[in-house]
Amino acid sequence: MGAPSQSTADKKATRDAYGEALVELGALKSDIVVLDADLSGSTKTADFRNKYPDRFFNIGVAEQNLVGHAAGLALSGFIPFASSFAMFLSGRAWEVVRNSVVYPKLNVKLVASHGGITVGEDGASHQCIEDFAIMRVIPEMTVICPADFNETKQVIHAIAEYKGPVYVRVGRPAIPLIVRDNYKFQIGKAEVLSEGKDVCIIACGVLVSEAMIAVELLKEKGIHASLLNMATIKPLDKEAILSKAKECGAIVTAEEHNVLGGLGSAVSEFLSEEYPVPILKVGMKDTFGKSGTWSGLLDYFGMRAKDIVVHVEQAIAKKKT
Repeated sequence: MGAPSQSTADKKATRDAYGEALVELGALKSDIVVLDADLSGSTKTADFRNKYPDRFFNIGVAEQNLVGHAAGLALSGFIPFASSFAMFLSGRAWEVVRNSVVYPKLNVKLVASHGGITVGEDGASHQCIEDFAIMRVIPEMTVICPADFNETKQVIHAIAEYKGPVYVRVGRPAIPLIVRDNYKFQIGKAEVLSEGKDVCIIACGVLVSEAMIAVELLKEKGIHASLLNMATIKPLDKEAILSKAKECGAIVTAEEHNVLGGLGSAVSEFLSEEYPVPILKVGMKDTFGKSGTWSGLLDYFGMRAKDIVVHVEQAIAKKKT
């Protein structure tokens, strides 16, 4: 397999990375097929459709059928990538995902675009903030939310090689690219972006770049924070989490998702049994989104670097003395 190409742009959407990665994979693997629910322009599967029309299937506005078709193609020996908006792929098609894809352990890749409140003006009906919860609760399901364009490219290449069902959330807006040296995404492994012993921030998706800014703001206050990019929400990198809990004694999670059931809940569930420490969660505080610019919504709902800093200070104050 060839390595995925990378971008040197300052900002780029993770959904664009998905579209580019599909085209790259199409050239490498003739058994890759792509399905969409009449949203190929938005999900960026149109890139694959234009290049490989004989391996692209528009199922229409019928997400349950979309997943069912993908299951059938997987049983026929293909590697199907099925896409729609996160709200519909994880929500409307959930029972078909559970019983037709994950229960029989089929090699279907569900890549959901327009996840979280950064969908923006489409409003609460389309701003899926429950998908991590309802996907990770399915036994043996893999759930991934990459942090930027380049990681997304690696994720899509990695899941094409992985045998089994996977759910990946990508986003609508152009978000900052993370500067890295020799980073290689691995399913179930966290990326260490910062080292510090006062607190550990565990973030995924668009909030990783916000957490990186928070780390610098905290340094100005004399607080040294570790930062883990937990792109794989399931299976969690339990070893990395446990190590940082023991080293730092306090955790702050950050995700573009309801604080109930997502990354923060997964970290809390694990540490409550293994090594209890104070854990505070940055995310949607059990409320629906609103219509607005994606940037304005991150401000409105308290998911910026400054909000992470406040949660860090509160978490440190709760540490055992």
